[in-house]
Amino acid sequence: MRAYQNSLLDPSQVVIALIDHEPQMYFGVESDCRNAVLNAVIGLAKTAKAFNIPIILSTVEANTFSGPLVNKVQTVFPDIMPIDRTTLNAWEDEQFKTAVQATGRKKLLLAGLWTEVCVTLPALSAIEDGYEIYAVADASAGSSKQAHQMAIQRMIQAGAKPVTWQAALLEMQRDWANKDTYQGVTDIIREHGGAYGLGLEYASTFIPQNN
Repeated sequence: MRAYQNSLLDPSQVVIALIDHEPQMYFGVESDCRNAVLNAVIGLAKTAKAFNIPIILSTVEANTFSGPLVNKVQTVFPDIMPIDRTTLNAWEDEQFKTAVQATGRKKLLLAGLWTEVCVTLPALSAIEDGYEIYAVADASAGSSKQAHQMAIQRMIQAGAKPVTWQAALLEMQRDWANKDTYQGVTDIIREHGGAYGLGLEYASTFIPQNN
């Protein structure tokens, strides 16, 4: 695969972190449809798998308050044990921060619950440590629409870049001639891509498939 411009997402430069996608945190989501958020999170997790991107799963107080990482996300990476924390700011957890640093990658895609706390706090801290942060807005959600929107704005003001999971997926695919990831990417879109996925499914029924 050819090298990409530095301003664009390159799978070889990216690390993804999914933070606190746990039952108790979903119960408090009021900024968006919970099912839509979960669909986006699973799509983002599968994006990491399709492109062999390092992924860090993290929970907060899983055994005492928030519950385990939701199963539909955990099953994408059954062999990865989430890093459980007590800190609201994942960047202040030494195990989480070390896991990110160990990848050697400086472009960090963050998604979590809630946006105003568990995404914003590590985003601001990681920016201070020289990381390029991409806040995956639709795979994150807040305790209110205003909380989510203000959190995204605050991160942008600090230098983070807002993205959506499917935009990130397609940016990293970049070219449908990239056959190594073509099938995986189109499978993810069919399953999680909403109207676009339905369109691909429909097209596949009557367009000869030469890919």
